[in-house]
Amino acid sequence: MFSYLIRRLISAVILLLIVSAVTFGIFFLLPKMAGQTTDQLAQQYIGKAPTAADIVAVKRNLGLDKPVYEQYWDFLKGIFVGVDYKFGPDAATCHVPCFGYSFKTHIEVWPEIQDRLPVTVSLAAGAAVLWVVSGVATGVLSALRPGSLFDRMAMGVALAGVSLPMFFTGALALALFTYQWPIFEAHEYVNLTDDPAGWASNLVLPWVTLAFLYSALYARLTRAGMLETLGEDYIRTARAKGLRERKVVLRHGLRAALTPIITVFGMDLGLLLGGALITEQVFSLKGVGAFAVEAINANDLPNILGVTLLAAFFIVLCNLVVDILYAAVDPRVRLS
Repeated sequence: MFSYLIRRLISAVILLLIVSAVTFGIFFLLPKMAGQTTDQLAQQYIGKAPTAADIVAVKRNLGLDKPVYEQYWDFLKGIFVGVDYKFGPDAATCHVPCFGYSFKTHIEVWPEIQDRLPVTVSLAAGAAVLWVVSGVATGVLSALRPGSLFDRMAMGVALAGVSLPMFFTGALALALFTYQWPIFEAHEYVNLTDDPAGWASNLVLPWVTLAFLYSALYARLTRAGMLETLGEDYIRTARAKGLRERKVVLRHGLRAALTPIITVFGMDLGLLLGGALITEQVFSLKGVGAFAVEAINANDLPNILGVTLLAAFFIVLCNLVVDILYAAVDPRVRLS
């Protein structure tokens, strides 16, 4: 098991380096390949009507006149040791971990992301608990009674959840439960440590709305996996031995059907932790997703790069956790 974890950790580190290199190249190499000059790149960090001296200063400060591999090395080094930027007699320090410095807002990227991250983590974590519990439970109950009224109703609701987009269900939830019936009046984020009750109450509607979309997929996956697993020979053997039905279903049936669910859960959670763009926009939550939208609208490349790398980190991290869970759920993975 230990060697398995070490291999997965090494693979995760290598993958993060590859993702960071590719992402950095997309932002700084592809524009040059498309014919954009370093002067044009530098102008994106300056206001209107820049002077030639301003462009030269920005190119020097950002290292845009260096080869791309040197720029990438400076970027990686800045994450661990920080970077100092000079503006004539003035200077700005990008502290560790330095994911860049916005020359439009004159603020470091990481502190900005750090301020928004609790909102996104709270949204993703709360919704994930709801959709996993409700989706898996619904799928198991439907598989135990295939063709029943409950099964048909549950799969019908699941089909609607999979089909409807977030911007529609979120707007509908707001119209019904905030404006028509003011059950949930506020959706502003409150720090968990400051007011736990306010933190939860203000996120209930986004949680439920987001969980409705994801739990539908998990219910269908769980039902399909359980129907296949419950027909296996070892399930009949377990029942023939006189094991209780609960133990047969949960320990032998559900455990074997969890592999695809864990895979999808790792991807979904990683993507949400990287920023739930539509959900945060619909419910006016100032999370990482909203920060990414603001950076794209302002064409602020350091902020966009920082959010992209953060999303990649969460996806790689969640996939690493998924690999570990594979080994816990299925011992055969440890031997492969």
